[in-house]
Amino acid sequence: MTFAPEPPQRHGATAGPDTAVLLCNLGTPDAPTAPALRRYLAQFLADPRVVEIPKLVWALILHGIILRVRPAKSAAKYQTVWTPEGSPLKVWTAKQAKLLQGHLGERGLRVRVAYAMRYGEPAIAATLDALKLEGVRRVLVLPAYPQYSGATTASVIDDVARWALKTRHLPELRFVNRYHDDAGYIAALAQTVREHWQREGRGDKLVMSFHGMPERTLHLGDPYHCECLKTGRLLAEALGLKDGEWLVTFQSRFGKAKWLEPYTEPSLVKLAKGGLKSVDVICPGFAVDCLETLEEINQEAREAFLHAGGQRFGYIPCLNDHPNGMRALAKLAERHLQGWPTEAPHPDTLALQRQRALAAGAKE
Repeated sequence: MTFAPEPPQRHGATAGPDTAVLLCNLGTPDAPTAPALRRYLAQFLADPRVVEIPKLVWALILHGIILRVRPAKSAAKYQTVWTPEGSPLKVWTAKQAKLLQGHLGERGLRVRVAYAMRYGEPAIAATLDALKLEGVRRVLVLPAYPQYSGATTASVIDDVARWALKTRHLPELRFVNRYHDDAGYIAALAQTVREHWQREGRGDKLVMSFHGMPERTLHLGDPYHCECLKTGRLLAEALGLKDGEWLVTFQSRFGKAKWLEPYTEPSLVKLAKGGLKSVDVICPGFAVDCLETLEEINQEAREAFLHAGGQRFGYIPCLNDHPNGMRALAKLAERHLQGWPTEAPHPDTLALQRQRALAAGAKE
């Protein structure tokens, strides 16, 4: 095996933090165009964590059908949510990383915060290389997925492991697997709902829509479904909701297999046809707004609900840069950083280490 070249050896303390938090999100195409979507989907849908179908069979389907048809359709959807700064998911994730750096600094932690994407850019491997070049020796990998799933959280860990296989001098690594029942996360979600109700009024029912997964993953031991239900229950309790005032659903079905139920859009249509006039929808499984929330929920699901007889559809944005959400994320990171040195070295210590390093260099 050939290992990647190592950065020059550093003697003594580095100028910057030697501990980092790597915030990892799913990813995004680099442009709302068919070619960009083809590149992105080819990487995303080729991940065996995402699609658990025999490799040869899936390759024929992916390259023979899906990548010929879906890129143009997906590009048209991305165009409806694309911003002047770029993809909403990337814009919000970059902002979260910057804010997380500030919140951790305010809490007295001297750490470097970077962000990366599992699919697309900036890639996890390239970002880890850049952190090493800066002198980082410890990395807390924080996937932006509150609920654990093999298709998301584990795939991030896979990608870090692939990078590790080609790296001679590895940093210490830690991973955050889940925070679906974290008190700060639940409280932040509840606050966004209350703020929405104060601005827009309260709907007749709160629908909590999570990204879907094939039902077979539940039977194979993936905890995602159970963790989504727990998040929903805890959020309902935090808001003081009674049975019948809230509902957990699953969105983003793909293919003909049975997915986790109930499905979001059909549920909204059924509610509207049953006489429900107003609904509020929140997507607790998404750390930031993206195509699945802004287009699939706030455009497609909204239209379906209103067309079926509903009169008011309220979309509650993801946590994004909400102060409560960022504080919860900072507290989560701080807990997982415990035991690692995160305080700035004393100036006298730095000076002594520099002198020793210079002396050692002079003798060589």
